[in-house]
Amino acid sequence: MNEQTVSGRDKLIAMADEIEKVIVGKRQQIIFLMTALLSGGHVLIEDVPGTGKTTLAAALATVCGLSFKRAQFTPDVMASDITGFNMYNRQKEQFEFIEGLAMCNILLADEINRASPKTQSALLEAMEEGNVTVDGKSYPLPDPFFVIATQNPTGFVGTYPLPEAQLDRFSVRLSLGYPQKEEEVRIISERHGKNPLDDVRTLTNAEELKSIIKNVSEVFVEDRIYGYIVDLVAQTRKHGDLILGASTRASLIISKMAQATAFVAGRNYVVPEDVAAVFVPVTAHRIMLKREAKLSGTTPEKVLYDILKRTSVPTV
Repeated sequence: MNEQTVSGRDKLIAMADEIEKVIVGKRQQIIFLMTALLSGGHVLIEDVPGTGKTTLAAALATVCGLSFKRAQFTPDVMASDITGFNMYNRQKEQFEFIEGLAMCNILLADEINRASPKTQSALLEAMEEGNVTVDGKSYPLPDPFFVIATQNPTGFVGTYPLPEAQLDRFSVRLSLGYPQKEEEVRIISERHGKNPLDDVRTLTNAEELKSIIKNVSEVFVEDRIYGYIVDLVAQTRKHGDLILGASTRASLIISKMAQATAFVAGRNYVVPEDVAAVFVPVTAHRIMLKREAKLSGTTPEKVLYDILKRTSVPTV
C-alpha cells in the first residue's frame, strides 16, 4: 500500500461519511456510486419516487466541489437541450454556441425513460464520447463528466424504456430502496425547517479528483484476475436461463470498477473479492432472461450469484 493510495482512500471515506449525512443508511450504494465515478463510468438508479435519488446526486456534487445540473426529462425535451445549439447573434452577425445541460461535471438525468429516444441517444453519445457535436463541430465536456440517470420501474405510461444497447452504456445499476424504521425516523426528525444539503461540506475539487481517478487507473490487475473476469462474463453468454449475455464492455467495466473497489479498500492491487463485489451490480442490467425463467421467478441477480458460485476463483 503506497502513500497515494492511503491518502486517497482516507479522502474517499471522508466524502462517503459526508454524503451519508443526508442519505441515511445507504453506505453500500454511496460507495458504489463513488467507485463508478472513480472508474470513469455512469450510473443508472432505478427506484420509486421519493427515495433520495436527487439528493444523492446533489450531495455528491457538493462534496466533490463539482458543477451540477439537473435535467427533468419529459417527452418535449429535445436533444439540443442536452447538447446545446447555435443561435444567431444579430449584433455580432455570427452564430454563437449556447451550452446545453451536459456542460457540467455531474448531470442528473431525472426520469430518463420519459424522454424521446432521440434525446436519450444524444445524452448517451455524450456519455460515451466525452463531447457533444453541434452542426458538425465538437465541444469537449468538462472533466470529469459523470451522469446519474434515474427511472421509475413502476411507471410505464408515457415512457420510452431504454433498450439493451443503451443500458449497456451505464457502468452500474443501483436501487436505494426504502429506509429502515429507525433511519426514516431520523430523516424526518432532522429535516424540519432546513435543507439537509446545507450541512454537506466540500472536501475536494475537480483537479484533486482527477488525480485520484488517475491513481485508481494505476491499481495493479494480475493476468489471472483478468482471466477470472472473462470467465464470469463468458458464463453469462451460455447460461441456460439467459437469451442475452454480457458484452465485452461489461468485462472492461468490471475490471475498472474492481480497481476502484480495491483503491477504496486501501490496496493498490485487485483481488478476486473485488471482482465478486462488483460483478452483480455491473452485469445485472446487461443480461436478458428467457421467458420461462421469468415465469419461474428467476431474476438476473439470482443467475449471476449462481455464476459466481460455479466459477473457479484464481489464487493470487
